[in-house]
Amino acid sequence: MIKLHATRAGIVAAVVFTAHGAFAEGEKIVDLQVKGNRRIDTSAIINALKLKAGDIFYVESADADIRAIYRLGQFQDVNAETRKTDGGVILVYTVVEKPIIREIKIEGTKEISTDKVREALGLKSNSIFSQKEMTQSAKKVKKLYTDEGYYLAEVDVKSEKRSDTDVRVIVSVTEGKKVLIKKIRFEGNKSFADKKLRKVMETKEKWFLSWLTSAGTYKDEVLKNDVNLIADLYFNNGYVNVKVGEPEIKLMDDRSGLTVTIGITEGEQFKTGTIGFKGDLLETEEFLAKGLRLKSGEIFNRSSLRTDVLNLTDLYADKGFAFANVTPLSKVNSDTKTVDITFDFEKGEKVFIDRINVLGNTKTRDKVLRREIKLVEGDTYSSTGLKRSKQTLMNLGFFEEVNIATAKGSADNKLDVNVEVKEKPTGTFSIGAGYSSLDGLIGQGSVSQGNFLGLGLKANLAASLGGSSSTYNVGITDPYFLDTRWTLGVDLYRTERDYLDFTRRATGGDIKAGYPLSDTMRTLWMYKYEDKKIFDVDVDSDDIIPETTSTTSSISASLTRNTTDYHLDPTRGMVNNLSIEVAGLGGTNRFIRYGGDTSLFFPVKWSTVLSLRGSLGYIQGIGKDVPIDERFFAGGINTIRGYEGRSISPYKIAADGDESFIGGNKEAIFNVEYTFPLIKDAGLKGVAFFDVGNVYDKGETMFSSFRMSYGAGIRWVSPLGPLRLEYGIPINPRDGVDKSSGRFEFSIGTFF
Repeated sequence: MIKLHATRAGIVAAVVFTAHGAFAEGEKIVDLQVKGNRRIDTSAIINALKLKAGDIFYVESADADIRAIYRLGQFQDVNAETRKTDGGVILVYTVVEKPIIREIKIEGTKEISTDKVREALGLKSNSIFSQKEMTQSAKKVKKLYTDEGYYLAEVDVKSEKRSDTDVRVIVSVTEGKKVLIKKIRFEGNKSFADKKLRKVMETKEKWFLSWLTSAGTYKDEVLKNDVNLIADLYFNNGYVNVKVGEPEIKLMDDRSGLTVTIGITEGEQFKTGTIGFKGDLLETEEFLAKGLRLKSGEIFNRSSLRTDVLNLTDLYADKGFAFANVTPLSKVNSDTKTVDITFDFEKGEKVFIDRINVLGNTKTRDKVLRREIKLVEGDTYSSTGLKRSKQTLMNLGFFEEVNIATAKGSADNKLDVNVEVKEKPTGTFSIGAGYSSLDGLIGQGSVSQGNFLGLGLKANLAASLGGSSSTYNVGITDPYFLDTRWTLGVDLYRTERDYLDFTRRATGGDIKAGYPLSDTMRTLWMYKYEDKKIFDVDVDSDDIIPETTSTTSSISASLTRNTTDYHLDPTRGMVNNLSIEVAGLGGTNRFIRYGGDTSLFFPVKWSTVLSLRGSLGYIQGIGKDVPIDERFFAGGINTIRGYEGRSISPYKIAADGDESFIGGNKEAIFNVEYTFPLIKDAGLKGVAFFDVGNVYDKGETMFSSFRMSYGAGIRWVSPLGPLRLEYGIPINPRDGVDKSSGRFEFSIGTFF
């Protein structure tokens, strides 16, 4: 009889001779049998075997089959033996199945939930038990506690045999106290102070708000990446030979905290030496050098070198060379402390766009996406064109994500472009509310669809209802009228509002048309007809504000330039707008209104943004005075916060001694905002602001005086639309006119 045996330690073959055993090898296998299996079907084991009934038995073949059974992962022991029978031998495989985990018991968890520990453990009930996996699970739970600050936590994972086939896993945790990093220190740093080095690290020292910010928590992966961040700081300041050691973690003697020590060997500072170019040059060396961030004689900066390589690669990619390779060859000169750089160009073959495939759009029509893509099939490849295409698609506001990737086309010099989008709801319901002692409670709401019928049409239906105002508006705009580059839209509206001294009602409509002059500049023309009435004038102000009925027939034109990266929430770029409105083409009102505003956005560190906005306006009558409702008023959440809406205005003293605000013919408003993330994943931001401006009447010099305010607030792109909660405090309120205390303001709608 021949016996073969397999265990987890390996395969062991032993030959045992019986009276007839010496003749087993080379004999015919009459039958194959499997014993010992309970959970695993015999057929599944037989299917893993190469030997079949009728084959000739050889030890090597049986040895290979034992290995195959063991590779199924279900068994901890496998035996094979032969038994002599008429006409040959019977080959019998005896298996011992691995036990099953029937129960997982977790003990000692208080600071971290049992569910979280169970998830980190990775073991599942009714799964196959493995000693190796159990050991790894203990390490995973230990890491979970370490990452949460419980550096002293002890984790013991053991198994208990319940039967021959079942085991119970017991996880015992001794959490200990939370231990945070109290001190991060450096050794060998001379060029940069400890404070500077700590600033670039993601790992922070413990402070009094650690319970909120998690500062001081030791995380191994984060700390290892901090070594790279410190090295980058040195590399970007000319220290090309810097060496940053592995962090050394020590528990303080009193076990109250951790100390992290990072050793640094700085080396000497190097400057950029000569800069050269070679290989397949498509431009002159002077042209290529002009766009580099690296400059000869300046401190060498590895980050600038990376940027230069990317920009040079894009330069070639914009000429159709999608597979261009730019290699920076560096030569470190220790004697002169310089780094010479030679950019080696390999342009490859010119590439053309084969097919453009649009994926993921279930509602939006293909043509809505394709008209925003800056490349067409057959064009030469352009890296900048693809980047701009992604930006314009995101600016539509229809998609959560836009991914543009290339794939091999029908030939080696052709690429397919795959544009994959993830649509988001484009219908919005926006509301706003406010309260003042004069206007009472005001509520407003709107229903809009930014992608009506999936054609990119913008449709809106809005209403505002309050104790002193009501507005109704319906409109639709086609940004690509008849599939041309013309924009065409129409609006109908009716508004009524009670102001301090009078009520204004207006019913009208407009037709607008626009055309893009370039990718960043467009013009818009609009004709408006409006029937207006001023009534219910306060009896003490009727000598200042007469009741009137009038009509306005005007045409306006505007020129807008927008270079922002993301129109809905910019982080860089600017928006410039110039406008003029001429009323008098029919109707009873005659005036010309001029306006201009500029917004600039600057990205700052830590995902924060500084924005500046300035707005100027001027209106003049043509042969008659400008109606009061067309004049300029300021104050409120969209102009100068902290002051009541429309209260920043020239005024006259009415018969009752109160002020009657009459508006001005000039305005100047400036806003400075600094936005910063509060909860990045939720889109919650904080904002600090400073507002300054005023409205001036005839005879007053523009910029002769200003009202100012400051404050802070919260902004959130909520499911109902962008939400603003802001509190403004006047700096120099007018005595007897403005309240000196701050004002809380709230709205849901588009940010300005």
